[in-house]
Amino acid sequence: MSRQRVPRALVWDAPVRVFHWLTVLSFAGAWLTADSERWRLLHVTLGYTLGGLIGFRLVWGVYGTTHARFASFVRRPAAVLGYVRSLLQGRPEHYLGHNPAGALAIVLLLAAGLALVLSGYAAYNELAGEWVASLHHQIANGMLALVLVHLAGVVSASLQHRENLVRAMLTGYKPGPEEQGARSAWWGLAAVILLAVLGFWWLQWRSAP
Repeated sequence: MSRQRVPRALVWDAPVRVFHWLTVLSFAGAWLTADSERWRLLHVTLGYTLGGLIGFRLVWGVYGTTHARFASFVRRPAAVLGYVRSLLQGRPEHYLGHNPAGALAIVLLLAAGLALVLSGYAAYNELAGEWVASLHHQIANGMLALVLVHLAGVVSASLQHRENLVRAMLTGYKPGPEEQGARSAWWGLAAVILLAVLGFWWLQWRSAP
């Protein structure tokens, strides 16, 4: 007897997944090298990389595939509170893309990341006083806290909805109607993003003292 095929939808296109994991790598690497003079160039390089990735995500949030667009997942505060309440009660509503709480986390992380890059640029190029370096450090701490909250939300939603959200961000697929997913994975654009980042890293390494 053949097993019935579970319908799957392509929720996260390849550019979104490449953006996500490169952002994880860039922020984690920049965090670990923040206080080291020896790794200062690496810290700065990863900061610039983070800025470029966020710039891409803002554009892709307007022109990207269905579930990548901000219009498809950014919701009002009442919807976020309602979802969090249902999550605490153990009866959360299922969303194929970002749920309201996850969507809020994404928006806050993008905003914090942008502020982190701008303050880091100002501090590194001495465009302001010592206060901007302190601000940069505080924003980094705030972004780390957001990341931890986001991870807790991912674990909680994965358990309550009985679906592996980490695997979905690796494969791009989640159980659901195929017609509700993206029509194309956009692998070509994902490859361009990856090559651009690797090329930038190579140029930075070549110019290192």
